[in-house]
Amino acid sequence: MKLPIILILFTLCLSSVIAQSPNPDTQKLNTFFDSEWQWTLENYPTFASYLGDKRYNTRWEDVSISALEARNRRRVEALARLKQIDRTMLSVKDQVNYDLFLQDSESSIENFNTRLYLLPISQRSGIQTADELADLIIFETVKDYDDWIARLNAFPAFMDQTLALLREGKASGMIWSGQVLTRVPAQLDKQIVRDAELSSFYSPFKNFAKDIPTNEQERLRAKAKEAINTKIIPSFQKLKTYFEVEYLPAAYPAAGIWQMKGGDKIYEFLARDYTTTNLTPKEIHEKGLSEVARIRAEMEKIKTRVGFKGSLLEFFVYLRSDSKFFYKTPEELLSAYRAISKRIDPETVKVFRTFPRSPYGVIPIPDKIAPDTTTAYYNAPSADGSRPGYYYVNLYKPETRPKWEMMALSIHEAVPGHHFQIALQQELGEMPNFRKYGGYTAFVEGWGLYSESLGEDMGLYSDPYDKFGQLTYEMWRAIRLVVDTGMHYFKWDRQKAIDFFKANAAKTEQDIVNEIDRYISNPGQALAYKIGELKIKELRAKSRAALGDKFDVKEFHDVVLLSGAVPLSILEKNVNEWIAKKSGK
Repeated sequence: MKLPIILILFTLCLSSVIAQSPNPDTQKLNTFFDSEWQWTLENYPTFASYLGDKRYNTRWEDVSISALEARNRRRVEALARLKQIDRTMLSVKDQVNYDLFLQDSESSIENFNTRLYLLPISQRSGIQTADELADLIIFETVKDYDDWIARLNAFPAFMDQTLALLREGKASGMIWSGQVLTRVPAQLDKQIVRDAELSSFYSPFKNFAKDIPTNEQERLRAKAKEAINTKIIPSFQKLKTYFEVEYLPAAYPAAGIWQMKGGDKIYEFLARDYTTTNLTPKEIHEKGLSEVARIRAEMEKIKTRVGFKGSLLEFFVYLRSDSKFFYKTPEELLSAYRAISKRIDPETVKVFRTFPRSPYGVIPIPDKIAPDTTTAYYNAPSADGSRPGYYYVNLYKPETRPKWEMMALSIHEAVPGHHFQIALQQELGEMPNFRKYGGYTAFVEGWGLYSESLGEDMGLYSDPYDKFGQLTYEMWRAIRLVVDTGMHYFKWDRQKAIDFFKANAAKTEQDIVNEIDRYISNPGQALAYKIGELKIKELRAKSRAALGDKFDVKEFHDVVLLSGAVPLSILEKNVNEWIAKKSGK
């Protein structure tokens, strides 16, 4: 029976009104996310500054134990409010957002219960690196400079809270190995300067924004020097005295979180949390050994291809020591990194159809931390677009930075690795801020490691030594599965971990020692890279097998990246749905 045209029009109009009417539960969820995001920015003011939000630029985080406990109670209360929203009434997209916030909050609460917050300083992070924030803030107005001075004057309270955490950690046996903490005093020395102008905290006042009047520049410089001389330097002197006299002597002599109370359980949680899987340390360890054996076989092929007659270990020594593989000066090394990045950029069109709008730059890692940190790292663009992404490269001892690793490293840290993934995520439209500016290490670092393999698709490994560099970097992440679980769960000592690394990768001793020490003071994080990469490769192979001629690697990369960082289980679900849709099933 045909309906009268007037009834059809009325029905269509009514359907349109119903479709456009805001779902009360969707409204509640969006309001909840907005409220929680504002709470996050207010309670983590340096994170807000990092994103380009200047509202809290006069403050450091409150890291007093009472504040940490209050924030944890707030997370518990927020979970209760979230559960009052009817998940079944949300769209599929909002159900994912709901589930991820729930999962993140439960993970944060479990992390709080480990009491890892009692370990606020390691050789790679802590209050001794607080000055780096100055490099991430855009100074444009007089207020921006006054806010930084106010932050400098607030520093002693931040230091006292940090000292209180160290004391409580020492008393309860929550302390890192002395094998890595011995690096910290030299870092503190670099903050205890004889002249305020030599302090990194003073760096904003060396070159003022063009609109700052001369008389204001003089006032701001004087105030900054006073704050550094009376607040910053004395604070670090106090920390150094406590650290050397009381804290360092109490550190564990061996590597491994197993030495702490409940250390095995803490590590099991960290392994699950960082990999977003239910893999056990034993399963991860065995997967690492399997991957090491597979990649060694690939390395043997390259050794044969370049005509090297010795053993693989002898080939490693050759790659670590022959002068032709190294630049002589930091300046040459930086120029080479920038040239490689320019070579990579145009080749990305071969495997991507969606590109971030934000640019990126290549700059040196700060001198004061370069001796104790890794080869490179990446910092994301600011949320307001005022700061690009930065690929930081280590120029310390260029004679230990081989040319053959630079291509794979640059692909990982810049494009199409971290810059593509993180900048694209920040530029996604209707997505809650906790997802735009958050992430999951297994996804983020898994993507970075997977990206290294894309050098093949982009034609960037025509030089066999560059290809060996890519294999070395893949081997490096496989080794992590073995040595991280080895030290923290199976009670390997530090030297055994170093020896295993040296026996299976051509990275230089400087890098190997820094890497092993990094794993000692950041248990579990190093597991995420290889586990994430293996999942992405598995899903790509599955997609190609299922779709055949319909498979498009550019479209696959859109499926992986354009939902933002997600746990590996959700990534698999997204890819499976794409396969089903693409194949018409």
